[in-house]
Amino acid sequence: MISKVSRAKVRQKKHRRLRNHLVGTAARPRLAVFRSNNHMYAQIIDDTVGNTLVSASTLQKDVKAELEKTNDVAAAAYLGTVIGKKAVEKGITEVIFDRGGFIYQGKVKALADAAREAGLQF
Repeated sequence: MISKVSRAKVRQKKHRRLRNHLVGTAARPRLAVFRSNNHMYAQIIDDTVGNTLVSASTLQKDVKAELEKTNDVAAAAYLGTVIGKKAVEKGITEVIFDRGGFIYQGKVKALADAAREAGLQF
């Protein structure tokens, strides 16, 4: 009988492969995206020292108050604008996009597009 690998394990393997190529520096940090079944999380990380410079998620009260649901495309787009605005306020304009092994469509694409509109370049 053939055993089927779970989607979560496939995503984790993809993410490990991606991380071999994506390294955030102080000049160009990494925008890491994670989505669960209920929420989305975005962090801008400087990998040289291991610091999270900016973070946002749909769990935060100010973000959650603006949303009807926390796990749809509209929530992802709003989270993208929030993380983009926070990054620009801190002086971060260029980032490397780390999709976290997720397919670049739907929620991940909406977050990326909204972050670009908010002023981030990647």
